[in-house]
Amino acid sequence: MIQKHILTEEFPEFAEKIHTLKVEDAHFKKLFDEFDELDHEIYRIESDAEPAADETLNDLRVKRVHLKDGIYQYLTSK
Repeated sequence: MIQKHILTEEFPEFAEKIHTLKVEDAHFKKLFDEFDELDHEIYRIESDAEPAADETLNDLRVKRVHLKDGIYQYLTSK
């Protein structure tokens, strides 16, 4: 099943904190936007709206996982 990975759904316990940091913390906003853009790119490839090699898609997925891990660490350290 193809789905978007929305950070507030991935980390529902941090939904309010995500919103606050998006508005008040420039570094977090950058991480959030990067994750959102990457996720959108992956979604477009998975839904066949944009062609890409399997290796490219897998590389993007790995980047998303690393970015998501970084965001989680940021959320738990603030």
